[in-house]
Amino acid sequence: MAVAARQDVAEKIPTSEEIIARARAMIPTLRARAPQGERERSIPKETIAEMQAAGLFRVLQPKRWGGYEMDIGTYFEVQMALGEGDMSVAWVYGVVGVHPWFVALLDERAEQDIWGADNGTLICSSLMPAGAAKPVDGGFRLSGAWKYASGCAHCEWAFLGGTVEGAPDDRRVFAVPRKDYTIVDTWYVPGLKATGSNDVTMTDVFVPDHRTQKYADSFRGVAPGLALNTGPLYRLPFGQVFFRGVSTGAIGALQGMLDAYLDHGKKRVGRASGLPASEEAIVQLTCAEVAVAIDEMKTILHRNFRELERYAAKGEMPPLKQRVEYKFHNAVVAERCSLLASRLFRAAGTAGIAADLPFGRFLSDITVGRQHISNQFEQAGRSYGAFLFGIENNKDFVL
Repeated sequence: MAVAARQDVAEKIPTSEEIIARARAMIPTLRARAPQGERERSIPKETIAEMQAAGLFRVLQPKRWGGYEMDIGTYFEVQMALGEGDMSVAWVYGVVGVHPWFVALLDERAEQDIWGADNGTLICSSLMPAGAAKPVDGGFRLSGAWKYASGCAHCEWAFLGGTVEGAPDDRRVFAVPRKDYTIVDTWYVPGLKATGSNDVTMTDVFVPDHRTQKYADSFRGVAPGLALNTGPLYRLPFGQVFFRGVSTGAIGALQGMLDAYLDHGKKRVGRASGLPASEEAIVQLTCAEVAVAIDEMKTILHRNFRELERYAAKGEMPPLKQRVEYKFHNAVVAERCSLLASRLFRAAGTAGIAADLPFGRFLSDITVGRQHISNQFEQAGRSYGAFLFGIENNKDFVL
């Protein structure tokens, strides 16, 4: 029965253009619901249901599990489209939407555990190795408290990071069902409010070995799931895929902010100049710079992944220097978007601070997204700069 159901879904796989169009069709609704998400500090349930109905969470899921197994560029285009409406939705999609890709790397038994009863099951995560894993027969006893589990209210499983006791270099991701952890309401923040990035906790929970994956193996591109999920999509470097998932939404949000500003600027008249904002030189220049920056960031995103896909098709891992460079490209996106969003906000003047306009929300969301550890461009830039001098100082083994 399960195999038949998966094949039925696979026969209905949309094209990349169709799935992106479905995401773009949601933009007006996402804009309208954004204030509700901020008030409730969680994405509305109907939004998640509509994303599921549109097949957005199946973009990176293996075909053998009812997914679409599309190219990684489609996933990022969907994320950016969602970001134009609401960056909180794009952020959750960037996290939850990438997890089907990671499930494909796990042992077949873990795939069965997660998707056997429902291949549409959603998964949240907190990958910092904050948990302590005690080795026992057949697996580990996991305890800990994890922060920032975005979208956890909508998920039935979680990927949680932990370190094996007595082996400080053995850091792993542990797959845990909802019944085994507790969500703690802690998400009171100035931006990305609707992501519901609350804490999760657990104490002394058994996790079988087949539901774990070593970070070091992810770095080397070694995973048991590759024996069955053989497409080049699943041979992309773990870190490159995950890092981009928490920066690319900002590109979409910046585009959404620009679009809103262009519409606003056509109607607004500057109090000091008496001119329509659209005719002010500084406004025109700011909008031009933002538009060009968005194009540059998208171009680099897709160029980088075309290169990574080229290596994946050959079954090879890219050189470390290239991976460090691409990590810097990822982190600098958040920095550029936050600075450009600030300029757009200033250009909107006092009229732009009105609560019924989206500029403040876009700015706050982009700024808070910039705070994520993967988006700290100074650290990533130092690592890449060192490589330019021939100094290998990489300490991040999930590139």
